[in-house]
Amino acid sequence: MEQIELNVETRTTKGSGPVSRMRRNGIIPAVIYGEGKTPQSVQLAEKDFDRVVRHHEASSAIYHIQVLEGGKKQHDLTALLKDTQYDPVSDRVSHLDFMHISMDKEISIKVPLVLKGTAIGLKKEGSTLEHMMRELEVICLPKDIPARIDVDVTHVDTHVSIHVRDLPLGAGVRTKMDPDATIVALVFANREVEAAAAEGAPAPELEVTKEKPKEPAEAAAPAAGAKPAAAAAKPEAKK
Repeated sequence: MEQIELNVETRTTKGSGPVSRMRRNGIIPAVIYGEGKTPQSVQLAEKDFDRVVRHHEASSAIYHIQVLEGGKKQHDLTALLKDTQYDPVSDRVSHLDFMHISMDKEISIKVPLVLKGTAIGLKKEGSTLEHMMRELEVICLPKDIPARIDVDVTHVDTHVSIHVRDLPLGAGVRTKMDPDATIVALVFANREVEAAAAEGAPAPELEVTKEKPKEPAEAAAPAAGAKPAAAAAKPEAKK
């Protein structure tokens, strides 16, 4: 599990106006919570966090955070990055949430599922590989958190899918997810193509037929067994 050193400063700035000015000056507001402690408001330089994102898998890393006040160390702690908020216009980071953790207690965390290889079933006409689950929630000690879980899809074919029970979780890692939940499966454009692929036969050509338009005389003829139309009414008898 990747571990990152990060320095933050205590923050007293409150309110949307002052916080917006902080962001314009390259400062990201953040909060640290968890382990039964009172949430603490902190801040850090945007350039420092950008460096972390560029060189590390920041979303699943363990952070060793030094909390400073006036440049002097106040205390340190271990945390996970639980949420990153972005400005909808500039797409810059606008807020960070860190969760304080203990290294000797199991935690629940979502880990990305990364597909590897090319499915053999993709050679069949009309087939598509559908990635149904992109993250898996695992339970383990912080030191055992996998940065990601690689999923080998080379053997995926018609009627051959990958489920949660097939994933290589590693020692000390478990999940409460349904073992029968599908991670990756091969799907086809329509059922006839899928049936043909299952049998190893070429996809059938669908014949489209149109109903022959009725001739005028044919359309006017009465249906079989129908009674003839009633005779026209007789002219009124002369008085």
